[in-house]
Amino acid sequence: MLTQVTSGMTDTNAQYYGFKSRIINGAMNISQGANGASVTPTVAGSYATNYAVDRFNTFATVASKYTIQQTPSATETGYATRVGAGFKNYLAVTSSSSYSVASGDYFLISQSIEGFNTADLVFGTSSAKTVTLSFWAYSSLTGTFGGSLCNSALNRSYPFSYSIPVANTWTQISITIAGDTSGTWVGATNGAGLIVFFNLGSGTSQSTTAGAWASGFYSAPTGAVSVVGTSGATFYLTGVQLEKGTQATSFDYRPYGTELSLCQRYYQLMQGINGSGENSTNVTMSLSYKTEMRATPTIGETSVAKISENGADKTQSSIAISTPSATTRGALINMGNFTGITQYRPYFWNDNSGSPWAITLSAEL
Repeated sequence: MLTQVTSGMTDTNAQYYGFKSRIINGAMNISQGANGASVTPTVAGSYATNYAVDRFNTFATVASKYTIQQTPSATETGYATRVGAGFKNYLAVTSSSSYSVASGDYFLISQSIEGFNTADLVFGTSSAKTVTLSFWAYSSLTGTFGGSLCNSALNRSYPFSYSIPVANTWTQISITIAGDTSGTWVGATNGAGLIVFFNLGSGTSQSTTAGAWASGFYSAPTGAVSVVGTSGATFYLTGVQLEKGTQATSFDYRPYGTELSLCQRYYQLMQGINGSGENSTNVTMSLSYKTEMRATPTIGETSVAKISENGADKTQSSIAISTPSATTRGALINMGNFTGITQYRPYFWNDNSGSPWAITLSAEL
């Protein structure tokens, strides 16, 4: 079932529902890892490579076919007239070439929703709930676009389609989907309970008829517009919401701090960290995470670290970090490749001007 309203729609039922949307960062306001910068998706890339905004990953079977960015950027002008329903930010996709997708290709934007946040939908049972996906889309192309809902095993899929009839015009989309009564779905755990995909181009083996649950992984409806097929083509996305029920309701605006905290369950940047000398080359530091993370995170560095000892700076010759211990709430880390470290002496975080340094914590699904 598809309901579509072009830009200029007035919501006469606006009210605050509170956490009705299972999507996190649907207004594209949080960009911890990329910090608003443009990124070029790679095959099986890391968080910093494939996330332009928090919680919205991008998958590609072939690298470097498009760029993604949280927009508006500092260099963009005139964006205010192009953002649907008052949203300040959107996720902007720009095709880098004219690529003809092969049968097994797929180019996707996705969000994996944690099982704790989808268990009440009881997918995979006779009591499966109906959900409604709504969002605002904008493209330089016109035609039938698409995406899909999938389980974590990627063996149950519901391809959906929608139309963008006018180029370069924000269009609001609403798609109602009956819950899947078959297949295996993750329940109330920290695994992926449901994955939402937005298609940018998929091959024939990755596509099937829209509007029904199917066995297997299908990322798009048959015949959907391929954004990567046109050089310079654009596709913008914002206001993404997935809620229980048969119709789209007003967007679930949350306080910025609340949305940031929800994102930090999956990804955090840590700065201002202090520690002590372990030996002549290593410094040990203790981390207390900003919020409990979904799972024990993968820990890394954004660049070489710069620390201070009584006003004297020490800089890593290259990134080196290990985690003697880590949990969902904190970690003890060991950073190496310094010179002249004194054992047991305190060391203090330095901003490392020109190349700001931070510890990265990723527990993404």
